[in-house]
Amino acid sequence: MANQRVTVGSMAIMKPNAVRELTKVLDKPTPAALKELKRVMKFVLDTENYGLKIEPTNLEEEEWTMVGYSDSDWAGDKDTRLSISGFIIFLLGVPISFKSKQQRSVALSSSEAEYVALSEAAKEIKFVYQILSSMGLKVKTPIVVRVDNVGAIFMAKNISTGQRTRHVDIRYKFVREFVEDEFLKIIFVKTADNYSDGMTKNVSADTYDKHSAQLVHPKSKI
Repeated sequence: MANQRVTVGSMAIMKPNAVRELTKVLDKPTPAALKELKRVMKFVLDTENYGLKIEPTNLEEEEWTMVGYSDSDWAGDKDTRLSISGFIIFLLGVPISFKSKQQRSVALSSSEAEYVALSEAAKEIKFVYQILSSMGLKVKTPIVVRVDNVGAIFMAKNISTGQRTRHVDIRYKFVREFVEDEFLKIIFVKTADNYSDGMTKNVSADTYDKHSAQLVHPKSKI
């Protein structure tokens, strides 16, 4: 559920962390999980008059603009200490793809967890880019990816490997190649302005309201 691509009217983009957490207990449901499921269902019913914010900008431009937001918590699962990756990709200002997924291995630092999340966003961006290219559409490069962790940005931009990063799996190193080839441009963004923050953790009501305003709006405005 949490890893499916966005469809119009889907509210999973509004509560991705809650949906992902509930998928953990599909084979062993508990009374507590049922209570949380009811809360999610109430949220869906209360927001049935909202839909994805599809208001593309600059359609007349020769090259379309794609922007990604990437985030991760660190060791948020108290049982496994696995981190959660999250990203949102916007095309012409429209959210077209998102993911909230638990990482496969334990990260030894927040920077490593953020770098793994960044690699997931990079793979999806490349996938979308190839689809658009096959349709004859031009996408402006380098594609900007906004990350709220300075350490992850440093790892993406530097070829040298030190003691703190040499253990990072080689399959994540391709992000550096994208940066070197000027396909991606990694830029720092404040956590408060990182729209993928809610993909990895429960956020405050103020943060939720701020970010959701960029993703959905009342259907009456559609």
